[in-house]
Amino acid sequence: MSVVPMKNEPEPAAHSGGAMDRVIEKKGLSPRMKIGGGIALLLAAILLFWWFAPRGSSQTVEAQRLAISEVKQGTFDDFLPLRARVTPLLTVYLDAVEGGRVEKILVEDGATVVKGQLLAELSNADLQLSTLARETEVAEQLNNLRTTELALSRTRLENERNIIQADLDATKARRQYELQAPLAAKGFVAGRVFRDTSDDYQYQVKRGRVLRAAQANDERLQSSQLSQLRATAASLQSALAIAHANLDQLKLRAPVSGQLTAFSIQVGQSMSRGERIGQIDSPGRTKLEAGVDEYYLGRVQPGQKATIELGGKTYRMKVAKIYPQVKNGEFQVDLWFVDPEPAGMQRGQSLQAKLILGDPSPARLLPSGSWYTDTGGAWVFVVDPDGDGAIRRAVRLGRRNSDYIEILDGLDPGEKVITSSYAGFLDRTRLDLQRD
Repeated sequence: MSVVPMKNEPEPAAHSGGAMDRVIEKKGLSPRMKIGGGIALLLAAILLFWWFAPRGSSQTVEAQRLAISEVKQGTFDDFLPLRARVTPLLTVYLDAVEGGRVEKILVEDGATVVKGQLLAELSNADLQLSTLARETEVAEQLNNLRTTELALSRTRLENERNIIQADLDATKARRQYELQAPLAAKGFVAGRVFRDTSDDYQYQVKRGRVLRAAQANDERLQSSQLSQLRATAASLQSALAIAHANLDQLKLRAPVSGQLTAFSIQVGQSMSRGERIGQIDSPGRTKLEAGVDEYYLGRVQPGQKATIELGGKTYRMKVAKIYPQVKNGEFQVDLWFVDPEPAGMQRGQSLQAKLILGDPSPARLLPSGSWYTDTGGAWVFVVDPDGDGAIRRAVRLGRRNSDYIEILDGLDPGEKVITSSYAGFLDRTRLDLQRD
């Protein structure tokens, strides 16, 4: 048996325990899981940013900058404080009825005068000449009227004289007729003569009738004319009296008694017609003038009570007059004293008055503040119970005075409200209160 030589082949290596171990590859996250995780982290970051980032409807404010008050249950005193000014109860203004040049000044400003007292004298040459011309004109017209009246009187007397003469002639004619009538019947008087006598008698009778009718007509016309003439004369006399009165207006007199103020004219000064020269204030009688917010226009009525405190005493007053014209958000009222006036008050002095609007009553109260002006009382910022924020809330308000405002709806006792100014966050619905 022959042996065939073979190529040298490497002998198989001996198997060891190490040769039996198998390398296992580590498996990572799948791409899908990585994408999902990334999205989840992005959403979480966005959520955290949204949560901690300031919102457009909120604002962070330092708590120490704000005034925070608590809503309380108490008694609401319905009054309104007023700043009132002392003025005379009655003031009469002095105006120059006729213009002119100041010739004399007989009193000084601040003096006490009596009614009719002469204060100053003016001169006006044009007015004096005009008055003289008016006097001359009136005198001429009155003379003409008297001449006409005298002529009418003469006409009346002439008519009466004619009637008397006609009556006399009629009496004579009747007597002649009565004398000749029986003689003519017996033939002792010619028929022609008796007929003439009869005709004359009839004529005189008719003539008397006509004259009486004419006299009655003239009397009626003359009476009407005389009435008109007398009325014209009276009118002319009145016009003359007015002219004299205008001339007398150059002497300035006090129309009432009182204290003369704002009287600052000088000798030689020219005054225009209607120019204000001063005023007279009623002595010892004063009133208070006060401005009231237009919000209370419907709640203030004449006769309403008011009080002032002066010298440790309280004096009662009442609303005497209301001026409903609103100017700069206020209307004016006059307050008169019910009690005797306090002594020592000076014109122009300012006093604190209290206008009573209603009786005290229980109510929910919130201190007044700048917030009311900013919101108009429509809403407030209510502080959270934990004090970390404040939420905007609508409210309904009632009466208000200088200290408190009545809460009708929207707030409960114990809740806290920001009562300082809302300037800077009027458009916010939430405030985050930052504390030290």
